[in-house]
Amino acid sequence: MAVTSGTSNKADDNHLTRTQASPSIQRYDRLDTRPAPCSGVTDALYLDSSTERRFEATVERSLDSRVVLDRTHFYPEGGGQPADRGTLVADGREWTVTDVQKSDTIYHHVTGEPPAEGTVATGTVDADRRDTLTRYHTAQHLLSAVLLDEYDAPTRGNQIYTGYARLDAAYDRFGETELADIEARMNAHVEADRDIRWYTLDREKAEIELDPERTRIELLPDSITELRIVEIAGEEGVFDRTACAGTHVEQTGDIGFVVITERESAGAGEERIRIELE
Repeated sequence: MAVTSGTSNKADDNHLTRTQASPSIQRYDRLDTRPAPCSGVTDALYLDSSTERRFEATVERSLDSRVVLDRTHFYPEGGGQPADRGTLVADGREWTVTDVQKSDTIYHHVTGEPPAEGTVATGTVDADRRDTLTRYHTAQHLLSAVLLDEYDAPTRGNQIYTGYARLDAAYDRFGETELADIEARMNAHVEADRDIRWYTLDREKAEIELDPERTRIELLPDSITELRIVEIAGEEGVFDRTACAGTHVEQTGDIGFVVITERESAGAGEERIRIELE
């Protein structure tokens, strides 16, 4: 563990996903249920598989520099996880996908004049970028769970990058001994190579079954009636189970070795921890 200490750089805080809810809420910052056929809403294929990189889709809407596809494996920015990048290819042409955003549907930002509506295109997700962001997202789940279970420190915000991730937790101050313990606990889960799975759960059932400390379901809009649950197995039973719409690895061993590289104050009663993966 190589840890440096400092104070929070407020200039960077504009990029930090923040909430007063538990870590699961900021990881579930938008509704990502599967649309009905012909609903006009993009089918979010990434919710089922985090490993698929190539797919075919039809352009349903073509805008100034954006396209809406009927289906996609491109992950839109949200919950602290940056958007995927990659390419669309059709009719001998190639477009670079520079950004992906979600509002009423999923918008793919492309270079040049976008393909026309009705075009059947092949999408390819940048595998290296996706793999890295996916590993960091699952690592952040591990970190949030360890902090909550062992230090009663709920997550207040997080941001994932391609080279590191950072997390803000409600805690007075983590010392060197505590940081070493947190790192060791995370890597114990990595070395155990435990299963990770995701599935949908009816909201009413989720309110009964899920730990309210991890998933503050009462803070979610009433319109959300179905939740996507990400579950990490433990030595006995379940280690962590939270609502999340992000991409994740299938085994904790796929995360890689975790190193806590920095801690700093993120404000009164909040600590920021930065991790890197090897």
